[in-house]
Amino acid sequence: MEGWDPEAPGVLRLPSGRLVRGRGLRHGLPAGQEPTFGVYLLGKTPPSVSWESRWVRWPDFRLPADHAEARKVLVEALERSADDRVEVACGGGKGRTGTALACLAVLDGVPASEAVAFVRANYDRHAVETPWQKRFVRNYAR
Repeated sequence: MEGWDPEAPGVLRLPSGRLVRGRGLRHGLPAGQEPTFGVYLLGKTPPSVSWESRWVRWPDFRLPADHAEARKVLVEALERSADDRVEVACGGGKGRTGTALACLAVLDGVPASEAVAFVRANYDRHAVETPWQKRFVRNYAR
């Protein structure tokens, strides 16, 4: 299977070389490749999609309702990113998506203290919006 185009908008290259796309659901599905696996970070049930997906209950500007379940889904997303086109998305594509991408970066070897800066430099400079989201990432390796 063909992976993400590394130059496509929202595609983040993790230290291992794996590619994951972040996006905001309010902006619609971008043209081009579709994901084969999606992780949707929303306070309510996400819209249905034609590819396999997981929903993490995660209200806007907050943290996941179930931290253990969120970790399980993100570990699955990282594992699947070796062979699948994985996307991570919330409403706007910055706060929750940025936080989840920073957690994926930690799982992929970025020190937790550097993960927010990594995602801001390589995905979106406004990623990870709140102090508690930053703290969540800093503590994610524990």
